[in-house]
Amino acid sequence: MKVYYSIDDFQKLEKAVVTTGTFDGVHQGHRKILSQLNRVAKNSGGESVLLTFFPHPRMVLQPDLDLKLINSQNEKIELLKSTGIDHLIIHPFTTEFSRTSSLDFVRNILVNQIGAKKLVIGYDHHFGRNREGSFEHLKEYGPLYGFEVAEISAQDVDDITVSSTKIRKAIESGTIEIANQYLGYSFPLTGMVVEGEKIGSTIGFPTANVRLRDNLKIVPANGVYAISASFPSQSEQGMVKGMCNIGIRPTFGGKFQTIEAHLFDFQADLYGQEISLHFHRLLRREMRFNGAEQLKEQLKSDEAAARDFLAKL
Repeated sequence: MKVYYSIDDFQKLEKAVVTTGTFDGVHQGHRKILSQLNRVAKNSGGESVLLTFFPHPRMVLQPDLDLKLINSQNEKIELLKSTGIDHLIIHPFTTEFSRTSSLDFVRNILVNQIGAKKLVIGYDHHFGRNREGSFEHLKEYGPLYGFEVAEISAQDVDDITVSSTKIRKAIESGTIEIANQYLGYSFPLTGMVVEGEKIGSTIGFPTANVRLRDNLKIVPANGVYAISASFPSQSEQGMVKGMCNIGIRPTFGGKFQTIEAHLFDFQADLYGQEISLHFHRLLRREMRFNGAEQLKEQLKSDEAAARDFLAKL
């Protein structure tokens, strides 16, 4: 898969088969669209192209929403690479770009710059200024500008009933298993292991304190989760099971949210290393305890629950 960070960097193709959208999460619904994109490209002797955007359009058009994303840009690229598409264009989304009319978007960008001969589009897809463009517009433009439209039917999309918005809500509420079911993979957080207050070590549960690499990423609800961890810079190191606490540590008067992972049967100095936490299940919500001993007893129960759950994966 070739990656371009602007439409201007892309060399027009003879036979481009194109879809477009934000694709945050690269979830099961997105994969169905991309599978059809690849199939149409293969059957027509063309090359598959996904045109997507960064920042997410809602971040530009509705900044007060404080939208957080399911994927970092690097995660999104890796997930899209696994789908087998030929070309990925990540075009900068700006206020100026948002004013592009639906006609100019189709004629100037999809046809003249990318070389679209076929478009693979969902039945409810909208595009262009104020989302004025629709599937019906594309069918009108097709004969004028020399492309065909392959529609993804309402039934195909509704069979999955997945949306990035639903997934974000599931992550924010802590229903991580539902999010993972929609995603088709375990939701990850990636960051650097930094020095913490070492409270966990004093009660027999040392933790890796994780500072997120991307502050645009959504973070699951406060609580304790069963996780697995991987180390991007150490491909030879397999997955390590563990549990992770997200919260403010109310037992110790904390005021700021932290992400702390306790890895099972693992001994290594992780300071300064990159770590990816893969979330599998919420074990419990964040709680305040009457001191370190009560917390320690609860953590023993949490570990037992996490080990039991992870052993079944």
